[in-house]
Amino acid sequence: MVRGPPRRRFVRFYTCDREGSNRAQRPRWSGRRIGRVWRVATFWALMAGAAVAAVADWVAVGTSRRRVEYVAKPAVLTALVAAAASIPADQIDLVHRRWWFVAALVCCLAGDVLLMLPRDRFIPGLTAFLVGHGLFIVGLLQAPAPPGNPPFAFSATGLALAAAIVVAAAAWPGAIMIRSLARAGQPALIGPVCLYMAAIATMAVLAANVGIVAAAVGAALFLLSDTLLGLDRFVRPIRQGDLAVHVTYHLAQGLLVLSLLR
Repeated sequence: MVRGPPRRRFVRFYTCDREGSNRAQRPRWSGRRIGRVWRVATFWALMAGAAVAAVADWVAVGTSRRRVEYVAKPAVLTALVAAAASIPADQIDLVHRRWWFVAALVCCLAGDVLLMLPRDRFIPGLTAFLVGHGLFIVGLLQAPAPPGNPPFAFSATGLALAAAIVVAAAAWPGAIMIRSLARAGQPALIGPVCLYMAAIATMAVLAANVGIVAAAVGAALFLLSDTLLGLDRFVRPIRQGDLAVHVTYHLAQGLLVLSLLR
């Protein structure tokens, strides 16, 4: 009977201490959960915003509303840059690749602005996209963090197969573009265009071998978009060519951003 009260006091103290600890921890856990949910919601809201801007741009291009295009086209890449930068840490294994992709998207945004200006800014725009493709290539070479088991590595067979497919798909349009540039008296553009074609082809080959479907499809659409742009500009106008270029380009960029998700 003498030992009863202290034991009850100890039990009450222990219970109160545990409950107090739980109450103290609950706000911190709720705060972390709220923060995580907020970051995920922000990412998808930015992706939705990019989708809305892309559709607005497609409508503007299809109906020749240049003022709307001047706003909508850069808005798409602006939203995608912000979305890629805002991916929550627990939703991404490709931490290093993410920042290379963000830098590449910024270059593509600059290229978008340069190519849509009334004055001909083709060479500066091409240069911006060329740098962007270089950054995409470096990003695709980055291994996941932490490294997986087995470690990230490219397959020689996969690279060779992807290279054969890309060359087979791009060689004929590329040859037509180069011949058209030579006939049009623009030999100075042949070198930059060949360099650009090599960069986008390299990006497509690497993207097909990182084991992520979104990256492979996105890079393939990017290659298709640039091929259509080159044929429309240097060979002969394609019916609704601008619209096809914009649609494939925006889908490509969106898939490349989505490829960063775990």
